[in-house]
Amino acid sequence: MTTLSSGFARARRWLRGHPLAFDAALAFGTLAAMICGSFTAPGDGHGPPAFGARTPELFSVLLMTLSAAALVLRRRRPMQVLAVTGALSVVEYVLMEPPAPVVMGTVIALYTVASRTDRPTTWRVGLLTTVAVTATAMLFGSTPWYSQENFAVFAWTGLAGAAGDAVRSRRAFVDAIRERAERAERTREEEARRRVAEERLRIARDLHDVVAHHIALVNVQAGVAAHVMDKRPDQAKEALAHVRDASRSALNELRVTVGLLRQQGDPEAPTEPAPGLAVLGELVDTFRNAGLPVEVACADRDRLPAAVDLAAYRVIQEALTNVRKHAGAAVRAEVSVVRVGATVEVTVLDNGRGSAGRRPGAGPVGGDAHAGAGAGVYGEEPESGGHGLVGMRERVTALGGALTAGPRYGGGFRVHAILPVEARTGEPERPGTAGGTGIRR
Repeated sequence: MTTLSSGFARARRWLRGHPLAFDAALAFGTLAAMICGSFTAPGDGHGPPAFGARTPELFSVLLMTLSAAALVLRRRRPMQVLAVTGALSVVEYVLMEPPAPVVMGTVIALYTVASRTDRPTTWRVGLLTTVAVTATAMLFGSTPWYSQENFAVFAWTGLAGAAGDAVRSRRAFVDAIRERAERAERTREEEARRRVAEERLRIARDLHDVVAHHIALVNVQAGVAAHVMDKRPDQAKEALAHVRDASRSALNELRVTVGLLRQQGDPEAPTEPAPGLAVLGELVDTFRNAGLPVEVACADRDRLPAAVDLAAYRVIQEALTNVRKHAGAAVRAEVSVVRVGATVEVTVLDNGRGSAGRRPGAGPVGGDAHAGAGAGVYGEEPESGGHGLVGMRERVTALGGALTAGPRYGGGFRVHAILPVEARTGEPERPGTAGGTGIRR
């Protein structure tokens, strides 16, 4: 039984791959059925039809052969094949008595048209074909118009149209299910890729914030230590201690961030909480130790959602890092975190004028107030890739907030972030929420 079923399956696949061969076999079978039917004489009303009671005429055999031959092209030219087979059936009913079953070709052609066209076309073509063939059989046949042979013609042509329409509907249903499944699969793959990209971007932002902040502090303290090593060794020792603390903090934060990439079951999974405004004092102290005076005004630091708390912390960290790297000497910074209704506003100000030598494309420092404001715009160092403001913007807009950054009138720089207390992740970026001046750092 298994061998027989596998043989049928192989034959079915072969026929599907060779439709013309299948149609040729169907045409040959139809011709055989029509010739066998032509040897049967219709009953006289008192008994069943008798096989072998008559012999088909040569003209009828010719019409049956032409009708069967036309079925070979039924897939490529369904309408034309239906017209040819229908015309041959009408000719048979008009000229021959008793008629041969040439109408079998018309039935198969009508089924093909119904299975390959839309329903309105099937109704129109099917009704026209059924009426034409049935009316011809009733008007020109030798039997009464109400004979069973005439009603059989009506029934078979109508059944062919209905069966073809049902097959077309089923094919459309199966295709819709297949297309829906494929679309769902594509959607799942796109969603997975989107989540992976978002996670990679989030980790990249964390790594940038950690590295940029701590390496900037290490650079400053190392420079101080090198400058005072010979004349003031105690101060150099203190600077090196700050370098050690900053590098240790950088390593710890990198361990926590990279730990997010571990697979389930890996040892030493990170357990430390993400930094937030609760440790803002420690962050500010690192900048004060590096020689940057910072004034802080912060409220409600322990009552923010975790995502908002982390975003506010990272914005302040990145903004102060940029102040220390690019704002120049004798600069002061101010940090404020204020709760305003359902939002938290984070502001970082400085009065620096920037370093023209370290700002890509910067002009000379000096001039009036407006020129000073322009000179106070500092950007990322070339080796940092210019992702500071971009990272802050992405963090803020991912939570549904807004960020603006630009020079202050009279000199200095201002970073202002508005974060909703209830974070809304996954929202699209709003145009113009970051870098209103078009300056990236």
